This record gives sequence, C-alpha cells and structure tokens, in this order.
Amino acid sequence: MQNKPADAKRSAGPDAAILFEKVTRRHAPARPPALDSISLAIPPRQFVAIVGPSGSGKSTLLRMINKLDSPDAGSVQVENEDVAQADAVPLRRRIGYVFQGVGLFPHMTVAENIGITPRLLGWPMDRINERVDELLDLVRLAPEIFRQRMPHQLSGGQRQRIGVARAVAAKPRIMLMDEPFGALDPITRDSLTQDYRSLHDSLALTTIMVTHDMTEALLLADRIVVMRGGHIVAEGPPDKLMDNGDPFVSEMLETPLRQAERLQALRQR
Repeated sequence: MQNKPADAKRSAGPDAAILFEKVTRRHAPARPPALDSISLAIPPRQFVAIVGPSGSGKSTLLRMINKLDSPDAGSVQVENEDVAQADAVPLRRRIGYVFQGVGLFPHMTVAENIGITPRLLGWPMDRINERVDELLDLVRLAPEIFRQRMPHQLSGGQRQRIGVARAVAAKPRIMLMDEPFGALDPITRDSLTQDYRSLHDSLALTTIMVTHDMTEALLLADRIVVMRGGHIVAEGPPDKLMDNGDPFVSEMLETPLRQAERLQALRQR
C-alpha cells in the first residue's frame, strides 16, 4: 500500500522562522501541481535540507520564501509576515540567497560584490569596508589579497565563498541555498560545506538548502525534508530518517550507504 504524503503532519508553530500552510502551486493547468497542499514549519536557527528527484518541487518551495514564485493557494510566512503582502525588494534584502553559479557581478571587485546589499541599504562606507573584511576572514579568504580582485581572477571555490559572504553581508537571519555546491570538485565541495555549516552555527542562521546529494544532506542538516511529486513524503533528523521505513526514502538513503560500503571494502583490500 502506498504511504500517504506527510504534508498533513507538519505542525504550525507560532515561533516558526518560515511557515508554509497548505501551499499549492501549478505551473500549468493540465500538469500535476509542482506543490500540492504543502504545510511545513521551520524554526529559527535550524539547518534544513530539502531533497528529492528533479521535478519534485524543491526549488519551487524555496523560491516561495523570497517571493521569486507565488502560491496559487495557501500562504507562506517569513518571521510572521505574510509573503504575499510583503514588498519583494526589502524582503529579499533581508534574506540571503546562494545558488549554483553564484552570479557575481563581473565588473565589480570582490569587496564591491560583498558590499552591494549593505550599500543599497544605506550603510556608511566605513561600516561596509569593515563588514567586507570581517566576512572575507569568515570565509577563509585573506582580505589584503582578495578584496580588490575581480571575479574572473577567482577559482570556482573562491567565487562560491564570495557568494556566501555576499549573501550574509547585510546580516540576514535566513539563508536560502539552491544546489550551491553542485558545480564544485569534491575536495573543494567538502571543505566549503563544512565551513558553511560552521558559519551557520556561528551566525545563528536559519538555513534552507536544496540539494540532490543525500550524503550532503545527511552530513550537514539538522533536519531533512524529502519531497516527491509535489508532496513531503518524509522529514526528520538524519538518524530518524534512516529508520523511516518508506520505500522511496529507503531507496534515496541506500545510494550513499552503498557508496560508503564500497569505499570501505576498497580500503580493506
């Protein structure tokens, strides 16, 4: 018997940093909904990974938070504010957003890229410069070396670090990440993901990360939300998710576990 989607089980805590209530989104009338009556509460300071196959609704869910997409039914709240009623520009300026490919402004220096949102918010220049140097230190790039470099002078991992620094420059409490590390080589990716987790903790952020990589989700997140066909089919801490019992969730978990077993076997030869 097919398991019932877990959407109806989400609790709507009053202190949620982000709250979805029965959110439905259809991209075309003749197609199944990208999101089908999704309810989900994300408390402050939690690191949540959203996983699932392509087309499951992960990125659509993420884009609802900063009003890059809008529900056809239901509501999304960010820090108790209804996103539908919010002005998109100030909303986005108080939410960090990192995506694959980064999108640094090619005609701006590293310092100018990091400082763009504080400048738009009217911060004084001395405060912006102080913040730029502070963040370059946090993402492990020496300010005296990197602040005047142009994006084309950076490696892929360095550009992604600058993207993270830019996203947190205006001191947001919420960070959205859409496959942020997918294009990086494995060594750089491992280093950057661990550094970002440390940054999440030290800055007391609420992070929502979309990823196809279940291993990444298991190692980084406090809580994993598994999506399929516009529904949440399972969610919980990594250790609880491993005991979920849902065949689809088990299938997703088996791949990294099989890979770990094969690597262990290679080491023992």
